[in-house]
Amino acid sequence: MSRDTNEAGERYLLFPTAFGTCGIAWRDGGLTRLQLPERDVSATERRLADRATPAQAEEEPPWVQWAIVALQRYFAGRAIDFSSILIDLDRCSPFHQRIYAALREIGYGKTTTYGALAAEVGSPDAARAIGQAMGRNPVPIIIPCHRVLASGGRTGGFSAPGGATTKERLLELEGVRRSTTPPLLALLEQPRS
Repeated sequence: MSRDTNEAGERYLLFPTAFGTCGIAWRDGGLTRLQLPERDVSATERRLADRATPAQAEEEPPWVQWAIVALQRYFAGRAIDFSSILIDLDRCSPFHQRIYAALREIGYGKTTTYGALAAEVGSPDAARAIGQAMGRNPVPIIIPCHRVLASGGRTGGFSAPGGATTKERLLELEGVRRSTTPPLLALLEQPRS
């Protein structure tokens, strides 16, 4: 694991997962960033180093250690509930915080749509704003923006490294089966004209 401290108190470290090397940053109030694997480890680290400094050996608090273990288990294919992991959203607008709170309610292996999420947060005409908020999500996976689909079951965008391909991999990892065609049995049961 890479590990130093900056004036703002934000620290980061890198850790291995079955998907590749991830990075995590935190302050005393909670996690501030989760960086999914980039094309190489140095690129992953550069994304975190712009606002935080590497943590010193054994500097991460127990709740950060737990978050790392939970993420490693998640990427290994285990169903993990991240709702108890502390996150620090002080840099996010109140609207984004409402969206992120609603996203955290979407359980493992479940999905919703941009429109449904907009209605959930009381802004039914804000599906586009929902997408923008998810594009700025500082802690993907823990705030599970990958579980939000476009209408008709389409994947929709994903701003993390790998884009929609990464989103598809995460949904597949969670056992989400998506299909825009009806199941064969439903086709067989349709009345003939």
